Amino acid sequence: MKGWLVARPDNMSGDNRADGPRRSQQAPLLVAPGDDLGDSGEFDAGHGVLVMDGRLRALKQGRMNNRDGTVSIEPRRTAYVPRPSDLVIGYIEGCTSNIWFIDIGAPFNAILPMSLGPSKAEFGGIRKVLDIGDAILCRVQEVEENHSSVVTMKGMGLRAIRSGSVEEIDPHLLGRLIGRGGNNLRQLKEETECRVIAGDNGRVWIDGDLGGIIEARNKLNDLLEKAKVAEYGGVA
Repeated sequence: MKGWLVARPDNMSGDNRADGPRRSQQAPLLVAPGDDLGDSGEFDAGHGVLVMDGRLRALKQGRMNNRDGTVSIEPRRTAYVPRPSDLVIGYIEGCTSNIWFIDIGAPFNAILPMSLGPSKAEFGGIRKVLDIGDAILCRVQEVEENHSSVVTMKGMGLRAIRSGSVEEIDPHLLGRLIGRGGNNLRQLKEETECRVIAGDNGRVWIDGDLGGIIEARNKLNDLLEKAKVAEYGGVA
């Protein structure tokens, strides 16, 4: 486990009793699914935690938080859950005569109807407009109850991505990339002279000359490495 602090029945409290979740004083407490987080008598189960036979059990891998008597798990990896108006970067995975199926990193593919695409196509010619494997910058228009979604390319700046590089980060680290008031993202653009667009689904489009793209990718990786170290107490 590379030195991670993992919850065990014998290390859950400041003394040697497993009477409740321990607040780590030196590093965040990282747990794995099934780990015993202590007695549920004095604590409520929050996100990622289940009560079983009077004990708190972790359902996810991540950092344990104990806030106001509620124990929850902040996962190390997160899946994107679409919301209306989200700006996302997707990949064309399939199509019919008038619909594209888009991978946006969510549990279900989104659909892009011809009417919401970048342009019209003759019957049977949909792949001449957007072909399988193409990357697109689009926006979530609506989300169904089962989290399936419809995206649109009707809007300012929405387009097929024909140049540059698309990088992927965990969606919950987007805030670290963007920074307070967008400062980190703005600085990255200025230092590399690249266009950098961060999608809400954790995909980042970097476009510019080759040297700038490489520099932007390296800076992005450095920034995310520092974010992970800060978030997980040295676990990158």
